Amino acid sequence: MKKLMLGILIGGAGVYAYNHVAQNAPASETVDVDVDEGATEKLEREAVAHPRFRCDGRQYCSQMHSCEEAMFFLDNCPDVKMDGEGDGIPCERQWCGHR
Repeated sequence: MKKLMLGILIGGAGVYAYNHVAQNAPASETVDVDVDEGATEKLEREAVAHPRFRCDGRQYCSQMHSCEEAMFFLDNCPDVKMDGEGDGIPCERQWCGHR
């Protein structure tokens, strides 16, 4: 009986925590922007090409997990500090070394 009550208590706490987090999560926002057709196509291609990456504030090579990820951040995210030489190749020592 004690195990059943403990299970119910833990389950209830889990449901409460999940609902609390879900209610306080920021809502996604849709913003209408007037862009030309070519720009829209480019954005759609980039989203399809890198569906698993997103700009999340990381800026440094030590925060990356692959060359592909570093390239995505360099091409798409603001304020990255991954191309010291300015040659378009990020994280040359860690991930994207010259081949």
